[in-house]
Amino acid sequence: MGSAKDSASILTRTGQWMVYALFRCVEGVLWLLPLIVIWHAGRMLGTAAYFLAGNYRKLALNNLCIAFGREKSESERRRIAREHFASLFANMLCGFKLPLMREADVAQRVKVEGMHHLKEAFDAGRPLLHPIMHASCWEIMTQVPALYVFGHKPASIYQSLRNPYLNVLVLRRREKLGYKLFDRQEGFNAPISHVRDMGMLGILVDQHAGYHGLWCPFFDRLASTTNIVALCALRTNAVILPMMVYDDGPARWRFVCDGPLITSETKPTISGVTADINRTVERLIRQQPESWFWVHERWKTPNPNFLLPGYRRGVAFPAGYDQDHLQPFELLIRSPNWLGDACMAFPMVRAIKRGRPDMKITVFGPDKLEELWLSMPEVSRYIAKPVKEGLFAVAKRIKATGVHFDAALLCTNSTRSTLEIWLAGIPHRIGFKGSFRARLLTHLVREPRAGFPSKHHAHLYMFLARRIGADVEQAGLWDAGSPPGSTDGTIRVGICAGAEYGPAKRWPLERFAEVVNQISAQHAQFRWQLFGAPGEKDMGEKLSVMLQAPHENFVGKTRLSELIAKLRECQLLLTNDTGTMHLAAALGIPTVSIFGSTCPIETGPLGNRHIVIQHKVPCSPCFERECPFGHYDCMTKIPPAEVVAAVLKTAGLGV
Repeated sequence: MGSAKDSASILTRTGQWMVYALFRCVEGVLWLLPLIVIWHAGRMLGTAAYFLAGNYRKLALNNLCIAFGREKSESERRRIAREHFASLFANMLCGFKLPLMREADVAQRVKVEGMHHLKEAFDAGRPLLHPIMHASCWEIMTQVPALYVFGHKPASIYQSLRNPYLNVLVLRRREKLGYKLFDRQEGFNAPISHVRDMGMLGILVDQHAGYHGLWCPFFDRLASTTNIVALCALRTNAVILPMMVYDDGPARWRFVCDGPLITSETKPTISGVTADINRTVERLIRQQPESWFWVHERWKTPNPNFLLPGYRRGVAFPAGYDQDHLQPFELLIRSPNWLGDACMAFPMVRAIKRGRPDMKITVFGPDKLEELWLSMPEVSRYIAKPVKEGLFAVAKRIKATGVHFDAALLCTNSTRSTLEIWLAGIPHRIGFKGSFRARLLTHLVREPRAGFPSKHHAHLYMFLARRIGADVEQAGLWDAGSPPGSTDGTIRVGICAGAEYGPAKRWPLERFAEVVNQISAQHAQFRWQLFGAPGEKDMGEKLSVMLQAPHENFVGKTRLSELIAKLRECQLLLTNDTGTMHLAAALGIPTVSIFGSTCPIETGPLGNRHIVIQHKVPCSPCFERECPFGHYDCMTKIPPAEVVAAVLKTAGLGV
C-alpha cells in the first residue's frame, strides 16, 4: 500500500516538474521576442479563442449581461466580450514576459495616476490597504514597485500554486523586488501585524468567496464577497486605496491608484465597508469594462445552498441602497400536479421566499392550478402547462418567458418533469431521486431517513427547502392567518362531500345531510355552502335535496379563484380528504376532515385548528380508490354524532 502511494507521489512530482520545465521553455521563447510582438500575437490568439472557446464565451457574455444588461445592448456586450478575449490573451502573454525585463524598461510602458494618495498617507503616518483586481495586465503591479512605493513596506496576500516548482519561482521573483508575501492559508494575524507596522498590503477583491464571504450587491446582483480588506482596515486604521490597471495602447498600460475609500456609514462596519468596496470596484470597471476578468463565475450559484440564512456573514447593503434595484435570483418551482399536494407546498414556498432578499419565484405546473399559485403573494409568475403537450413544447414554453432561471426545484418525482426542466436549459436542478432521473439533477436530495420527524407531504417539501439552505424553523411559515369573523352572528360552514379520487374517500351523502340538518335544528345561525369539482354536480344536487337548512350549492360552479374567495368567507370546512381540504388549510380555515382509505399522518391538514376523524379498520389505510371488499367499513363506521360534535367544537359551540 505504501509503495503504491510513493509511486503515485513520484508520478505527480514528475508531472509537475515537466509542466515547470515547459513553462520555462515558453519563457525562453518570450524572452527572445519583442514585447510588442508578443502583445499582437496574444490579441490574435484571444480573438480566435473567442470564437473557438464556446463555454468561456458564454460565461463572459452571461457575466456581461448581469453587469450591463440594463444599460448596454446585446451587440455592445458582444463587442466588449470580443475585445476582452483579445486583451486577456495579450496581457497574459505580456505578463509572462514582464518578469524577464528590467524594471526600468517595464516602467517606461506604464503611465501612473493618483500615486500622490500613497505619499499623503505616508506623510500622515497611516498604513495602506490596496484592494486589487484581476484586470488588464495585473502583473504590472508586481513589476514596478518604484512607481508607487514611497516608504511603506510592500506586501500582498497570495494563494499558493498547486505546482510547487512554479510556486517557488513566483515567490523568489516577488521577494527579489522587495515584496513580502503572506499565504492566505496561514491566517491573517501576520498580514495585520505587517500593516500596523506602516506596511502596505495588496488584497485581491474576490466576489466568489463562497461560504466565507459576505453577500452584498455587485452590479446590483448579490455576490459572495471577501471581507478581508474591511476586516484589516478596521483593525489597523489603514487607508483603503483601490488599485486598477487599464490597457493604454499596444503593450502599454495605465496604473491607477483611486482615492481613499469613503464609507457610506457614520460608524464604519466590516459589512458596510465591504459593500462600499464593491461599489468602488464597479465604478473602476465601468471606465474600461473590456479590461476586467469576465471569464470567471463571479456570481456563481452555490450548490446546493443558494439560500442565504445559513451563511455565517449574511447579507449587507451600502447605506441608503435601494433594494428594489437588486437583480432577482430567478427560481423556477415545478408544482405538484394535484391541488392538495400543491397546497401542502405553500409553507416550503414561504421559507424559500424568505431565503434571500433578491428571490423571485416562478411556479410551473398544470394550467388548472394557475389561479391557486397566483393567489400566493410569494409567487411572482406562473407558467401554465396544458395537459397534452410534448416535452420539447413544454421546454420551449419555459424558454419563451425570456427569463434566465438560475435554478429549478422539483416537487414532482417523475422523469418526464425533470426532462422538461433539463431541456429548458436551467443550470441547477434540485429534487428527490424519483424514478430514473438522478443524472438529470445537479443536486440530488435523498429522502429523509426513518428518524425524520414526519412523513407528511408538507414536511417532505419543507425538507427540500432545508436542503437548499432555507430556515425552516422561523415563525409564520405554517400559519396562513385566521378565518374571518362573522359580522352578523352567522356561522358559515363549507361542505365538501365529494372526492375526485374515488368512493373510498367519500363519507356517505346521507350522513353529511344528517350532520347539517341536526346542527341547523339546534343552532339557527349556521349557513352552509356546498363545494365540489365540475364532475360532481350531480352529487351536489343530491345533497342539496337532502338538506333542510339554509344553504347555497356551488358544486361544480366555481373557478379556482372563486372557490378561494368563497372559502375565505367560511369559518370552517367539513370535508372528506380532498384538495379543497388542503386549500382551506392553506388559507387558514379550520377543517373537520373525515379520512377513510388514506392516511392523515401523510396528507392530513397540519395544525391544532384542524380535527381529523378516522376509524381505523384492519385494512386501512389501503389508498385504494374503491373498497376491494365493497363494504367501506373505514367510512361507514364513523357516526354522524361524532362529526356533529367536532363541527360544534371547531365553531366554538361545543366542548
